[in-house]
Formats: sequence, C-alpha cells, structure tokens
Amino acid sequence: MGEPGWQRPEQAGRVAVLLGGWSAEREISLKSGHAMLAALERRGVDAHAFDPREQPLTRLADFDRALIALHGRGGEDGVIQGVLDALGVPYSGSGVLGSAIAMDKLRTKLIWRGLGLATPAFARLDAASDWQAVVGELGLPLMVKPAHEGSSLGMARVDAAEDLERAWRAAAAYDAEVFAERWVSGEEYTVALLDGEILPPIRIEPTHGFYDFDAKYVAEDTRMHCPCGLPEAAEHELGELARAAFEVVGASGWGRVDVMRDAAGGFWLLEVNTVPGMTDHSLVPAAARVAGVDMDELVWRILATSQRREAVR
Repeated sequence: MGEPGWQRPEQAGRVAVLLGGWSAEREISLKSGHAMLAALERRGVDAHAFDPREQPLTRLADFDRALIALHGRGGEDGVIQGVLDALGVPYSGSGVLGSAIAMDKLRTKLIWRGLGLATPAFARLDAASDWQAVVGELGLPLMVKPAHEGSSLGMARVDAAEDLERAWRAAAAYDAEVFAERWVSGEEYTVALLDGEILPPIRIEPTHGFYDFDAKYVAEDTRMHCPCGLPEAAEHELGELARAAFEVVGASGWGRVDVMRDAAGGFWLLEVNTVPGMTDHSLVPAAARVAGVDMDELVWRILATSQRREAVR
C-alpha cells in the first residue's frame, strides 16, 4: 500500500470523525466511529467526534477535513458527501456518485450485469408480485434484500414459496424497494480495497445460516479465514474482480466488496460497501492486520484518502 503524503499528524489539520447519524445502522456507526477516533487520537491527530444527528451540519465548515464513519442512509449514500462538497471540506472515501450507486444494491447489480460482471439473477418485489413466478424464475432457496440497507438488515433466506411474501413484507419495513436474489451455494468471501490496493481476501464461515447481522456483530463463533485458502491464481482473480466491481460503480478511496464462490469455482458479486464496519468484529481491520497494517495505520491511511479530493478542490 502506498504511503500517505503526510508525514506528521498536524498536517491532517482539524478532523471531524462523522459517526452515529440517522440510519438503522446508527449503533454500529457509533462503534465504528469511536474506534476510528481513538486510532487517530493515538496517532496524534486533532480529531473530534461529530454526530450529524446532534449538531448542525454547517459546523462541519469549522474542520479541515472529515473522516466518514457513517453507515447506511444519510452517511453512505452520497447525502453527507454532497454536504461536505458544498461546504468545501475534503473527506475520506467515495464521492457522491460512487456512494449513491453502491448504496443502491439494485442499481449496482444492473451496472455489473450491463458490463458482463457476474452477479446472481434477481427480481424486484412489490405488493403486486407473482410469488410463484418469482420462485419459478430464481429457484429456491433465495435471498430477499432491501435495496438500500447495510449490515444485512432486513435480509432473509427463503426456503419455501409460501414464505416469500412474508420475507418481502419484513424487508419492506426497511425500504420501499426490495428484491429477491438467486441463492448461490458455496463459500463467501470479502475483499477490502484501500487507495487502489487489494488487501488479503477473507473467507467468511458463519456457523448458522448466512452472514447476517448477528454473525457480523454479535456472534463470537463466526470464523474469518485470512489467508483465505484459495489457490494463488483464484485469489488473484477474486481480487481483480473486486477491484473492477468497486471502480465501475464509481467507488473510490476505500471499501469492501462481498463475493460468493460456487461449487464450480465461479465468483458472483453481491454488493459494495463504501463505509465498511470498523468494530472489533469487522473485516477490513482483520484483512489489514494480515497485510501488516495495524488499526492506527489503517485509519490514518483511510483519512489520507481525503487528500485526493482536497487536491481536486
């Protein structure tokens, strides 16, 4: 990974660590944000917690830059990025376009499919959906997802046709736009990217069902394998696929791409996270550790992704 241009913490200036916010992922964002804030403070950076739900956004103009640790809507969808652009405050990670597209799982899949990148077949769901036809098209089991939520909120595996409408209603409580996705049986991988570099892929092994909210943030028995165990050629293929999937939606700076590998060895793209979790259960810090980068250095380099936006400004 390339070194940031700064050599001293004071070069970063006064930094707002954006955390909390208004989304259903608020509690996770608070954990991620405070972990990132502590890392910057240990580095000697003049960093301050800033919860946009608790104070006016205009106060962000008092900072030299922002580290975004907001998950979900309002923080990961281009909204806060637009505010910061309007205020002239450089910030970490993806810009308005990349954030907005990556937050929308449906549009992300449409872009991937249009460019020939493999992603599981899917169908939009609403009150008028023919549930039997959806099952006929996608098969069983299948996955139901809200289009604009993260942390696996509202997601459910459906094993019987009669359960599909119920799963749609549960997902629709989170989002007006919901879709069903063909289930891919196999191994789940995630690939973190940091300023153009591919961090070591992780193979995720949840002990029940799939990698849901509980497996991500609560369960102590979810296993993360890094090195992931793939042959060198397959690991290279996975990393380059993740890089392409990340870049074509306009994402930049840092993030994570989730991928399934089927029994035949084929990779299937699931989603992009432009502000991944940074808690003690999180995947990006785990991948960075294997690459020899501790939490303090990782957060410093994430903050340094704001330099490119500053230079453009």
